[in-house]
Amino acid sequence: MAPPAGGVGTQVAAGTAQQQPAQQGLGQVLFGVVRMGLFWYFAMQMFGGSKKVTNPALLTNNLFSKGEDLDVWLYISEAPKFTDFGNEAALVWHETNVPYAVWTPNSVRHKHLVYHPSEEVKHNGSLYAHVFVARAGFSADPSDPEYDQTASFSRTHPLVVYLPKPKIDKRKKLWSKNEEAAEQEAAEVFLESTREEEEEAPPDWISFWKPNMTINFVDDFTKYPIGGAPATIAEYLHYEETTGNYFPTVYFNEFWLLKDKLIAINETVNELQLELELGPISLTRWQLYLQVDQSFKMQHSYGSMLEGEADELKRVFLEGNPYLLAVTMAVSLLHTVFDFLAFKNDIQFWNKNKSMEGLSARSVVINFFCQLIVFLYLLDNDTSWMILLSAGMGCCIEFWKIGKAMHIEVDRSRGFPLLRFRDRESYAGNKTKEYDDLAMRYFSYVLYPLVACFAIYSLIYEQHKSWYSWILSSLTSCVYMFGFIMMCPQLFINYKLKSVAHMPWRQMTYKFLNTIIDDLFAFVIKMPTLHRLSVFRDDLVFLVYLYQRWVYPVDKKRVNEFGFGGTDATEEEGSGSKSPAKDDKKRS
Repeated sequence: MAPPAGGVGTQVAAGTAQQQPAQQGLGQVLFGVVRMGLFWYFAMQMFGGSKKVTNPALLTNNLFSKGEDLDVWLYISEAPKFTDFGNEAALVWHETNVPYAVWTPNSVRHKHLVYHPSEEVKHNGSLYAHVFVARAGFSADPSDPEYDQTASFSRTHPLVVYLPKPKIDKRKKLWSKNEEAAEQEAAEVFLESTREEEEEAPPDWISFWKPNMTINFVDDFTKYPIGGAPATIAEYLHYEETTGNYFPTVYFNEFWLLKDKLIAINETVNELQLELELGPISLTRWQLYLQVDQSFKMQHSYGSMLEGEADELKRVFLEGNPYLLAVTMAVSLLHTVFDFLAFKNDIQFWNKNKSMEGLSARSVVINFFCQLIVFLYLLDNDTSWMILLSAGMGCCIEFWKIGKAMHIEVDRSRGFPLLRFRDRESYAGNKTKEYDDLAMRYFSYVLYPLVACFAIYSLIYEQHKSWYSWILSSLTSCVYMFGFIMMCPQLFINYKLKSVAHMPWRQMTYKFLNTIIDDLFAFVIKMPTLHRLSVFRDDLVFLVYLYQRWVYPVDKKRVNEFGFGGTDATEEEGSGSKSPAKDDKKRS
C-alpha cells in the first residue's frame, strides 16, 4: 500500500521528542554502546579463532591478491537475480582498474545517479543493486566463453527498505478556538472508528529509498580454518567451490545511513537521487562497525535503548566535535559513579536521620508526587521497561523518605484502609514546621498561577491524545520548568534558622557534580528544551546552597542533634549537643 502523496521530500520521522525524561540517560547509553562494541570486538579477536590450525590444507585463503586491479559493474534491476548483461539501460556504473585493498588516490571512486522509478517500484515494488567484480581484463558474464569463475564474483543489495507505515497521530487539540477548528475536531471524531480499525489490523509496510550506497572492499587476507571463521564474519565469506578459498569480502556500508534520510516512495515520486561510493575499508574498522551494530540490537532487545536512539547516537558522532565527544564519553563513566554515590549517601542520610528539625517535610512529599507524575508520563508514552523500572524505583524510594520524614499510619475506622500522615515531634515541635508552612504559602502564590497558565496554554495550542494525557503532560512540563520552586522551601528554612548543619551535603555534592556533567550533555546531545532548562535550574539552586553554607558556617567537629558531623569516637558525646541553629543564632 502506497503512502499518502508527499513527494521526494517525505522522510522518516526519527526521534522521541515526546519522551522528555527518557533523554536523560542518553549519555549512559552512549557509553554503554561503545563499551559493549569494544568488548565484543576484543573478545572476538581473542577467542574468535579458538582452534589454531597449522596444516595449510585446512585453511582458507583470499583468492585475490593485495593491490590487484579490479573491474566493477553495477546494474540496477527489479529482479533479485540478474542475468541480462546485454541490457545497457540496467548498467548504471562501470569502473576499471580499481586497486584492491590499498589506499591510493585511485582507490576511491564516486558516482552521482538520478534514477527514475517504474510504476511497480512506486507501489512497494522491490529494487536491487547487482555488483559484479572481476579481475582486470576478465569478464563477469557467466555466458561469456572466456568466463573464469575463480576470477569474478557478484553481490546483490536492496536499494529500498520496507518499514511499517508511521502510526496515525492520535493527538488532537482538546479545546477549539473557533468554529473552523470545531469542525475539524468533529471530523477527527468521525474518523476515530476508522483509525481504531487500522490499529487493530496488521501494520502496512511501505518502501523507502536509500539515497546513499557505499561499497567497501574489506582488507582481509586472514587464513581462516575451514568452518572456523568467527560468527560475525562467517556470514560475509563466500567460498569458491573448486579451490575452497573465499572471494574478497564486499561490505555494503550503511552504518551512517540514518532513518530520517530515507525517502518514501509513492506515486508522486518521479526521480530519486543516489550517491554511490566505491573504496576500501580496513578489517579493524569493518569489525568495529559490525560489533557496534550488534550491540545496538542487543540493547534494543533488552529494552535499554529506545527506537531511534541508535540514530541519535550516530548523529552525535557525525555532527559533534571529536574532542568534545571524547570528553563526553569519559565523563559518562563519572556520571554513573556519581549517580551511585549520590544514591548511596541519600539512603544513608535518611536511614540514620532521627530528627526533622531544619528539614522541609513538605519538600519530601512534593518530590514524591513529582516523581510519580514523571513515572505516569513515561508510562503513557510507551517508554522502554528499563526507564520505567528506574522511574518506578525512584517513586518507591521517595515514598520511603516520606515514612522517615513523617508518621504513616493505617486507618481502618471507615471499613477500608486509608493512609494517614502525621508530622513528627522533631518537626512540629519547633520553628521548622512554621517556616516550612510559611515558605510553601509564599511560593504557592507563584507556583499555582504558573501551573494554571501553562496548562491553559497547552490545552489551547498543543495537541494531546486525551484529557488524561493533557493533565500528565502539563504536570510533567511544570515539573521541568518550575521544579526549582520545589527546592526553595528548604532554602527559606535555612535562611530562617541561619544554619545548614541539617543538610545532606555529601549527597548534594555528588548530585551537583552530576549536574555539571548534564550541562556538558546539554550542549552535545540533542534533547528537549525543557530538560536543558532543568539542568541549569539545578545549578542555580545549588549555588544558593553553597552561598548559605559560606554565610552560615558550622563547627564540623561538633556532632549535631541529627547524628551527623564529627568523628565516630565522639558520636555518643555529641548526641546531647544543642541545636546548630540555636548556636548559630547566638554567634550571630
